[in-house]
Amino acid sequence: MSFTAVHRRAWLSEQDCDLDSFRVLVERTADPADYPHACAVDRNVLLYDAERVRGAKDRRDVQEELVRALTDGPGVVVFQGAFPDPAVVDRFTEVFDSLIREQYAAGATAGDHFAKPGANERVWNALEKAALYDPAAFADYYANPVLALVSEAWLGPGYQVTSQVNVVNPGGLAQTVHRDYHLGFLSDEVAAAYPAHVHRLSPVLTLQGAVAHCDMPVESGPTLYLPFSQAYEPGYLAWRRPEFQAYFKEHHVQLPLAKGDAAFFNPALFHAAGTNRTTDVRRMANLLQISSAFGRAMESVDREAVSNAVYPALLRRKAEGADAQWLENVIAASAEGYPFPTNLDSDPPVDGLAPPSQADLVRRALAEDWNARVLRDALRAGAERRTS
Repeated sequence: MSFTAVHRRAWLSEQDCDLDSFRVLVERTADPADYPHACAVDRNVLLYDAERVRGAKDRRDVQEELVRALTDGPGVVVFQGAFPDPAVVDRFTEVFDSLIREQYAAGATAGDHFAKPGANERVWNALEKAALYDPAAFADYYANPVLALVSEAWLGPGYQVTSQVNVVNPGGLAQTVHRDYHLGFLSDEVAAAYPAHVHRLSPVLTLQGAVAHCDMPVESGPTLYLPFSQAYEPGYLAWRRPEFQAYFKEHHVQLPLAKGDAAFFNPALFHAAGTNRTTDVRRMANLLQISSAFGRAMESVDREAVSNAVYPALLRRKAEGADAQWLENVIAASAEGYPFPTNLDSDPPVDGLAPPSQADLVRRALAEDWNARVLRDALRAGAERRTS
């Protein structure tokens, strides 16, 4: 018996970036029949009715469809009504506005990766800051089942949520087209130093998302997408090239969003925030970057502090009748779900191959109704055990 090996280059270079092959890849049309849980396909963007998805009988079937959509399909999905209670979104908007005011009062400014400095208002590590500012609002927001559904579909359990608030004021200019974390934040020279299989692996370590905190008509500049572009293997070396940028400007799609809608996309998708051409829309989005347990997040988050801040709210919600999945969604967004790296001399595995994670401690605390001080002591002891 003979086997024919498929030869693939071990490293990519700019010479692999060919616009004609890119065009063949992206100039396709998504077939609605391939995505039966979607309510519509708008210019190759899959639209899902969040209420319908939440009520689906087979959660795994929905998740399998989302994986297909983000991998081989258009690479972007929008959940309409992902946050159905406007009060939950509005309360978190107030938290974000307070954080922005505090930044200004402190004389701090936050830059942006792909836009002109000062064009946007940005709050880095908004997840931790919001949790400490208003733990109950945090819990109500991050209990969201759609966020958990798509995060688990793409990344599996133990995912890590980070968040950055982005506000584009009237007149704010568009970003340049780009790909996202990890390789998307590296120079061409550095990205080319990583072998091709890392270029293929990087996108499955992160999920990008954005929650609309206001109505976003097209003229306010919601995100521009190029469906199917995530499948282009040399894309991390191509997106800066002028011919690819010109193609994106001509062929991107842009959909309006309503307050509470949420978009999720493969980080390798070519995309960019649009220009805010309005005079009265202060376009605010909560940008979510959700990382695999097998990778590390872009931001350093004090998840011990977040867990301690949110835990009293979790206890109250549990007493009020919140179901187990609601509580689990908040734990997943706030506590570290992966137990490594650790110091195995002082923090050896217990009842298995791994010691308990922060999330395991919070789950145990809720199950046994620990008070906040007991959990705080347990989390601190666990952190000390993990220290080399």
